[in-house]
Amino acid sequence: MWVEDFAFGEKTRDIKGTADKLFGGIYQPESLHNDERDLKESLAKYHSFLELNFQDALKFINTRLQDVDYIVLDIDLPAYGENDEIDETVLSILKDFEGYSPSDDPEDEDRLKSACGELKKNAGFYLYSKLVFELGFPQQHIQFFSNHGNEAKSIEDAFKAAKIAPPDICYKNEDRVRHWVSNCFDSPYSRLRRGIIEGCKQLKKLSNNLRFSRFSVEGKLAFLDVDDYLDILENFLPLREPANKTIFYKLFIRTLAHEWEESVEPKKLDDDQATFAFSWIMKMTRNWMAHNSTAIFNNLTEQDLAYFFICNMRAIFELSEETIGYEKILLSLFSKGGEGETLEKSEIIIKEKRIPLVKYYVSYFNEKTKRTQVHNILHDLQNNKSKLKAKGDDFFITGLYHSFWFLTSEHDDKKDKAVENNRNPNQVYISRHYTFYLFDYSQSDFLFRFSSHIYNRSFPEA
Repeated sequence: MWVEDFAFGEKTRDIKGTADKLFGGIYQPESLHNDERDLKESLAKYHSFLELNFQDALKFINTRLQDVDYIVLDIDLPAYGENDEIDETVLSILKDFEGYSPSDDPEDEDRLKSACGELKKNAGFYLYSKLVFELGFPQQHIQFFSNHGNEAKSIEDAFKAAKIAPPDICYKNEDRVRHWVSNCFDSPYSRLRRGIIEGCKQLKKLSNNLRFSRFSVEGKLAFLDVDDYLDILENFLPLREPANKTIFYKLFIRTLAHEWEESVEPKKLDDDQATFAFSWIMKMTRNWMAHNSTAIFNNLTEQDLAYFFICNMRAIFELSEETIGYEKILLSLFSKGGEGETLEKSEIIIKEKRIPLVKYYVSYFNEKTKRTQVHNILHDLQNNKSKLKAKGDDFFITGLYHSFWFLTSEHDDKKDKAVENNRNPNQVYISRHYTFYLFDYSQSDFLFRFSSHIYNRSFPEA
């Protein structure tokens, strides 16, 4: 959230230039308008919220604080909008701090104007103290951006007298605020957390699209309460990035995958290869968590949580073939340099069906298990304590990425497909007993985006 008063005395500051100080290089230049209302509307499309006065900012903080991760504050703010009526909350603040109470006195309007003028000088500091001291919002997630900090020595003295470090203030002529905003925008932890929160909010609206019962043991409910499940996930990760975040990540995956405990062995649903893959990935994750293999999940990254969250929700919900908003947030964790060269190369590989399945299958098959399917080979390996220790956790986490590619590729381990293989260019023949049918990952917007983004995490050496 950004709280900013663009008026400076009788003049209006360069609105677009001020916005560029914060968001230049992050949002498209054409989205940074020189009209404050147009700018507010444009930024909202990026889930960045602009408030233009103290009253509106306070209302947002009181009702929608969970929608934001970081806050940029101006100090000098009008008490309320010129076309609005002052509300009871602001009147109460004026009474407590400026000694103003409404009356029928003919001079009441002047007294109100005077009280609002006094509040205006330090309105940003009031918002800061409410956020930090009353609501527990991390002070590291707040940045002042103002030209009035040098006029607030009494506020700085008050902080010091209370033995509290005064907040840092970036002045309007400084560029370092852009670096602060850029670092916040690029934070993998914050992006992961926001993607999960938005995902749970969006999925609550799709409870009628739940298909998890098709994976459940006959006679048992798939969920006791899907909304409760989503509420727990939505509120799981704290706003401030914890020092021991990998512990949180392991507990999050345990919670996410727990519902698969009572599920049956995944079957294909109407030849839906993607759902078949996602359901197996989550069933394996739950089983590995429960059966003495929790060490596998000791070093999870933000990418890994994003991957499991997307797989899980695509398995248990009937979702659109388009990429949903929260999925775009989570998939951006896999992009290097935004939509850069690495992602473009992955997209070309996906379109041309150049997935290195044979190379990686051979490496798994060389483990000399009695199984032929990769997810079953992985399951055998993690059940073998010596193999589990020798392979290490990254081998198995990467294996859960590989499982998506192998499970989406049609195969038949019972029939000799050599003759058919010679006629069908979409088949990759490995042996007399195993044949891949290369899956079309560009058949939908979601599958193309998803596969393109996870490709380099799945096959870093390909």
